[in-house]
Amino acid sequence: VAGQGVTHPMSTFSDLGVPEDLVAVLAARDIRSPFPIQVATIPDLLDGRDVCGRAPTGSGKTIAFGLPLVERVERASSKRPRALVLAPTRELAAQIDRELSPLARERGRKVFTVYGGVGYEPQRRALRKGVDILVACPGRLEDLIEQRVVDLSDVNIVVIDEADRMADMGFLPAVRRLVDA
Repeated sequence: VAGQGVTHPMSTFSDLGVPEDLVAVLAARDIRSPFPIQVATIPDLLDGRDVCGRAPTGSGKTIAFGLPLVERVERASSKRPRALVLAPTRELAAQIDRELSPLARERGRKVFTVYGGVGYEPQRRALRKGVDILVACPGRLEDLIEQRVVDLSDVNIVVIDEADRMADMGFLPAVRRLVDA
C-alpha cells in the first residue's frame, strides 16, 4: 500500500479528531494506526467538508468515511434515513455494513443494507423501524423508493463508494436520481 509505514504528523485516530469511544471500538478490533487515506480525509470529513478520495483496495477507505459518518449522523425516523452509502455490488454493500455496524452500535445508531437478489419484506420492515445509515445498491434502492418504503429527503450525508466502478456498470443515471432525491 502506497505510503504505508510512512510516519505522519498525525499518527493516531485521536490525533485526527476521532472521539475516544470510536477509537476504542477500533482498538478492540486491533486497528490502532490510521492509513494515509484516513489521515488525508478524516479531519475534513469530521468538519463536514465534501471529499473525493482514491486509494487501493485494502487501504482503509471504509473506515476513512465510516468514522466521520458515524460521528455526524443523526437519528432517523421511520422510512427516512439520515445517511446514505451507495455501493455497486451487494458484496461491497455487505462489507461496508460489517465495517460500520460496530462503530454505529457504539453510538446507538442503526446501519442497514438493501440490495437485490433477496426478499423485500425484511428490508421493508427494517426501513419502517428506522435506519440511520442506509447502505444500498442503486437498483434495489430505486425499487424501494418507488414502493414508498423509503424517502431520502432527510439524508444529509451521502457516500458514493467505488464511483468509478458504478460508472463502468452504468449506474450513474441512477446515482444522480438518488442523490437528487
